[in-house]
Amino acid sequence: MTILAAAAPTLNIGPIALDVPVVLAPMAGITNTAFRRLCREYGAGLYVSEMITSRALVERTPESMRLIRHHESETVRSIQLYGVDPKTVAEAVTMLVAEDRADHIDLNFGCPVPKVTRKGGGAALPWKRDLFRSIVEGAVQAAGSVPLTVKMRKGIDSDHLTYLEAAKAAAGAGVASIALHARTAAEFYSGTADWSAIEKLKNAITDTPILGNGDIWSAADALRMVDETGCDGVVVGRGCLGRPWLFGDLAAAFRGGDVKAEPSLGEVARAFKRHAELLTEFFEDEDRACRDIRKHVAWYFKGYAVGGELRASLATVRDLAQLDELLAQLDWEQPYPGADAEGQRGRAGTPKSPSLPQGWLDSRELQETHRAELTEAELSTSGG
Repeated sequence: MTILAAAAPTLNIGPIALDVPVVLAPMAGITNTAFRRLCREYGAGLYVSEMITSRALVERTPESMRLIRHHESETVRSIQLYGVDPKTVAEAVTMLVAEDRADHIDLNFGCPVPKVTRKGGGAALPWKRDLFRSIVEGAVQAAGSVPLTVKMRKGIDSDHLTYLEAAKAAAGAGVASIALHARTAAEFYSGTADWSAIEKLKNAITDTPILGNGDIWSAADALRMVDETGCDGVVVGRGCLGRPWLFGDLAAAFRGGDVKAEPSLGEVARAFKRHAELLTEFFEDEDRACRDIRKHVAWYFKGYAVGGELRASLATVRDLAQLDELLAQLDWEQPYPGADAEGQRGRAGTPKSPSLPQGWLDSRELQETHRAELTEAELSTSGG
């Protein structure tokens, strides 16, 4: 494997220059301000919000308005939008720009969740060439000088690939970068990501930065992806769950170093507590923060010797005071367990035939019969 030079390659997304070509993937219920701030404390890169539906933003629902808030430490405010109607997406982008709420906007075309694709949204949408082009062109125009990017999958399934055609349309519309999760919607997160598709996309699109996504569990994986595909940067999703220090590893690796975080159980406990505190600040509600941190327990303590009863207690923690009591019961000197703490995390799912609107594959152009279903596709479910 070729190791990158000591001087880290920069990634330019419009006027935004990243000295480390790393992007935190938007993940629903994960990449809120609290988690983004925690990851920033360890490394460098671009940290994108969890997905926000365009319709909800235009309607200014309390939840969407809360999700677009950034902490003052977030110097590049990055927001991902999801939408299926060109007019609504453009209105949402216009709002973010006019009210100076974002420095970067990303559009989600990668969600594989059945209740989204069943209505023609997410990874199913690029199949309709005219609809995809209208959404992206309108959003780029509305964004003006704010860089707008897209994230997509290879397609619906191996027989209905869309990424090359969609990427060319997006590049033609003037997007600042294109990220490809090298799986189809049918694959969900199962199996192995097809990095050759990222290479093929990079060879096809030469004037727009191409970012690769899929199966980056370590800094070594990121270097290997860049080396094998020639992509301009990487997008890291599930690999950082319970491992915010991965961004430190990535920054070091892209700068030519070989530093790798191998946290003791005590260091993990401190990061876990810090995450809970940041969630409390984000939600302005300790109870809600503790309910949210529960889902992170298995990811943070993967591979460490933590008793089942203690794990169960952490996964039902009630408040920060109890959290302190539980963390105090850990063996803080327990060393890093190595491979047991690494590798895949998060649900992979299993390959399945994507749920689609009836007759969706009959035409590459949007049919009038599908417009009503599309209006139901804007659900608060992310992925990609």
